Amino acid sequence: MGFLKSLFAAKEAKFVEVAPFGARYEVPSGETMLEAALKNGVPFPHNCTVGTCGSCKCKLKSGRVSALTDFGYTLSQQEIAAGFILACQAIPKDALTQVEVESQALDAPAVASFTGKISATETLTHDIVKITIALDRPIKFVAGQYANLKYPNIQRARNYSFADAPDRDGRSQVSFFIRKVPNGMFTEALFKGELNDVTLDVEGPHGNFHLHPGTAPMVCIAGGSGLAPLLSVLEAGRKDRVQRPCAFLFGARTQADLYGLEQIQQIAQNWNGKFVFLPVLSHEPADSSWTGARGLVTQFITDALPDIDWSTAEGYMCGPPGMIDAGMSSMTEAGMKLEAIFYDKFTDESHSAKMP
Repeated sequence: MGFLKSLFAAKEAKFVEVAPFGARYEVPSGETMLEAALKNGVPFPHNCTVGTCGSCKCKLKSGRVSALTDFGYTLSQQEIAAGFILACQAIPKDALTQVEVESQALDAPAVASFTGKISATETLTHDIVKITIALDRPIKFVAGQYANLKYPNIQRARNYSFADAPDRDGRSQVSFFIRKVPNGMFTEALFKGELNDVTLDVEGPHGNFHLHPGTAPMVCIAGGSGLAPLLSVLEAGRKDRVQRPCAFLFGARTQADLYGLEQIQQIAQNWNGKFVFLPVLSHEPADSSWTGARGLVTQFITDALPDIDWSTAEGYMCGPPGMIDAGMSSMTEAGMKLEAIFYDKFTDESHSAKMP
């Protein structure tokens, strides 16, 4: 009788409390914490909703959750150990689950929809191009943010970071660094020139990656097309006369994969304080003319600013997931606080469900 009673009894209601919003809401069976939050009008940070962008990262304060997909792909081992989860992939298991959303401290412009066409294309490497899009009206954004790009033949928008520093009155022309993804519908069409006359839907700005205020030493690491948001951040910092020591490490495979060097040099020459640029090549032929650093870029983090107090420093990283995870390990091992590390993981179709 006890078994039958438990079988047909109503399932226990699951509630979630979100700080600092002071929100409390019920999560129906089969829904994620994020889905229920949005239905209840809770302003939970989010974008992709499929566990790849990390925008909905929050700290689990009490209760247990199950993950639709492993948190470990998007979050680092250090973050998981510290109790962070992804609300878009979390199903609460207990009657009450309490989470805390970190304060973004970002006064970003409201998200809006724009249209535009590609006005210029520049080849940067064998698999990265810079495109400039002329918009129907100026867009405002914070350095480090990104936009969603879409055209009629694809169902899901692609996310690309702004490569420019923002303008006070907004930018009518915006640039992005885009890496070719094998068999990726969007990038295959782009690299073939099939999108040159196509009207693109542009939505933004999105994202929480940005330069946090302060004077602490900053260590920046970029890999591949992850150079875009950091160039935006650093160029904006140069314009704003930000005064803090900065190390900028750029990881690439070979010399042919390095780009943006002239712009980086200009930033370095006009930075208001110490600025160290350290390119690192992982697959440069041993007999080449390269005399710089070789290996994984995350192995050289402490070389760039060896004399700083790492407990006060901040880390800023943009690039592939493996680089971000290795960078977080190296930074925390050097003494940097986990909460002082900010990143934007660059993913593509190989890291998520197939995009139509």
